[in-house]
Amino acid sequence: MTSTTGAFWAERVKPFAGIHNFRDYGGYATADGGRLKTGALFRSGQHVGATADDLTAVAELGLGTVIDLRGNSERRDYPCTRPEGFAAEVFFFDGETAGRGGAPHVEAAREIAEAHDAHRAMVDLYAFMPFRPNLISVLRMYFAALAERDGAHLLHCLAGKDRTGLGAALLHTLMGVHRDDMMADYLLTNTAGDPEARIAAGAASIRASRGPQISDAAIRTLMSVDPAFLDAALDAIVAAHGSVEDYARDVLGVTPGRRAQIAARLIA
Repeated sequence: MTSTTGAFWAERVKPFAGIHNFRDYGGYATADGGRLKTGALFRSGQHVGATADDLTAVAELGLGTVIDLRGNSERRDYPCTRPEGFAAEVFFFDGETAGRGGAPHVEAAREIAEAHDAHRAMVDLYAFMPFRPNLISVLRMYFAALAERDGAHLLHCLAGKDRTGLGAALLHTLMGVHRDDMMADYLLTNTAGDPEARIAAGAASIRASRGPQISDAAIRTLMSVDPAFLDAALDAIVAAHGSVEDYARDVLGVTPGRRAQIAARLIA
């Protein structure tokens, strides 16, 4: 199987004004010769700043399910705006899904000042992220919904890059998407939509939580994605369980039968 190339990645990004990093993460070729459906899988950051036009466009996506990977404090501080008549069911964990009650990029900012410290902190955070019990709970909801629920699915967290990036990468791997495509989809965060606005929004929350000593370069590292981050998570999964498939079965409840259910719904 060859990877998907060209302008395909950029075309999937939704040009929303107030929702960062909103994009379709379907459409990729799979190892069995099929292709993930488009219009069925969306990912994004939080929606607190959604404009009226954004909400109209969201309403047109036909969402049946929203998996909100954020914890209680994030949902309280950044309540998502939804379209009028919004009928999708929202799944979330009643508790915190990241350490110290903040998003991963905020958590990683603790006691760092420079970009190299930020990079190391993000690698360390990703290596632990797949094993957080509360995050595991909502990832289990995500895969159950993919297997059982109709309509398009939206997966999101605060910035739409770390917890969401892990969830999307796990699905891509389990569906047989080429690793190059899986990584390219993850890295699209760095260019999708208006990354400077997303970084600026993250800078405000990081400095409010961690203080002004953090350099601009460190914040840019925290608010970006890097292959080493996702590799750290996937390598940790393989080291602990032997494969992503075994991790999904043993930790997330994605048995071979459930994986087949998901594939039947998502692969054309």
